[in-house]
Amino acid sequence: MKKAMISLLPLVAAGFVGSAFAATEADVENTFNPYKAGMPSVAGVTPGTVINKANADQFKEVLSVGLHKLIKDGAFEMKVGATTQFMINSGYINATKANLNKTKLGAKPGDNLTGYVAGRPFPEEPDLKDPRAGEKLAWNYKYGVNWGDGAVISPFYWRYRNMTTGQIEKTIKYDFHFLNFMHRTNNAPIPEITPNPSGIYRAIYVKANEPQDLKNTQLLIQRFEDDSKLDDAYLYLGFQRRVRRLAQGQVTDSFLGSDLMIEDFEGYNGRVSDMKWTYKGTKNMLLPMWNHNELKLSDEFKEADGYKFVNYGGQGGCFPDATWQLRKVYVLEAAPVNPNHPISKRTFYMDAQLQNVNGAIDIYDRKGELWKAFSVGKSHPDHHLPVNKGSGIGIDDGVIMVDVQAKHCTTAQFKGQVDPKKAPPGLFQVQNLRGGD
Repeated sequence: MKKAMISLLPLVAAGFVGSAFAATEADVENTFNPYKAGMPSVAGVTPGTVINKANADQFKEVLSVGLHKLIKDGAFEMKVGATTQFMINSGYINATKANLNKTKLGAKPGDNLTGYVAGRPFPEEPDLKDPRAGEKLAWNYKYGVNWGDGAVISPFYWRYRNMTTGQIEKTIKYDFHFLNFMHRTNNAPIPEITPNPSGIYRAIYVKANEPQDLKNTQLLIQRFEDDSKLDDAYLYLGFQRRVRRLAQGQVTDSFLGSDLMIEDFEGYNGRVSDMKWTYKGTKNMLLPMWNHNELKLSDEFKEADGYKFVNYGGQGGCFPDATWQLRKVYVLEAAPVNPNHPISKRTFYMDAQLQNVNGAIDIYDRKGELWKAFSVGKSHPDHHLPVNKGSGIGIDDGVIMVDVQAKHCTTAQFKGQVDPKKAPPGLFQVQNLRGGD
């Protein structure tokens, strides 16, 4: 009898992540509107509260490890704003409803999904008793809205800063383009762009415009629908005038001398199968989410349409002058499968409504010590550029990446535009790199 029970364990586990967790229409409503019954609350965390060196410990439970350390060290003060709804567009929500419970996990962690069509693959609330709850959240992120079916950040100001002296060591002006080839829900063609013989799911194309020594440096990342396939990544260096295919190890090197690796883009820019994912629980935490047009904005960069970028301050100029919202958060840990990876783990504080992973991230070195604190601030689309209004997409607006060991940071200020016309499929082909000059 004991042997029979042991042999049934894999089947029980499979049932646990399958029919036992079948999602309902109520789950769909709750995943996209987690604040239907009211906004989250924590004693003392109200709009107008300022968290600083003196009171950081009082608010430790609503801060990521890295952010708590930075505030306690006096690097910046955090201003609390009102929690608001970041409703996702109806196309994605309707696709989730239409394909409810069609998606199944693979036989073992890291295997491809089966039955996925479009929308949020696993809209049910994660359960600590579910051994694969973390993996489901990772798939929700991979197939999430992110920048939608097509968008551009143009321009994108990326700065390297000495946190101790405040010196700006380098400023690079980029364009970043994003395109979903498959599982599209909001912009024609739906559901996919054809022809697509390689089975590309999503692609990112980056081009540097300034300074002169990096002008026309270009990066192309092609992520495949088949998660077992390594991404194709290509780098074009303008001064060499040739395209170089990046080896897998190079996506975990510092990108152009910054504090980010390619794998850090958008919070996590790797395969689901590259990590062991563990759901650690749900809590209310502060994330950098705001209304762009209501912030004190920078007058430094001049745009023809009058657009102003998020202003930065704090130690070294590393921190956005913006408000943070108390949000429902899933705590998600990702440990690399490859033992030679430069980090031991990332802890993502994943916004439960958007299910992006870049609101707050703690990155630990191979010794298990805190190495970097990473956050991407998001603006509500209806309080940003007119082109973003009604898009139902949280607009990435400003980046903090602080190396807490080296006292160095990389910041980014964005002009994000949800405009598929600015992300034509031809941009995301290797041939485009060769013609990029």
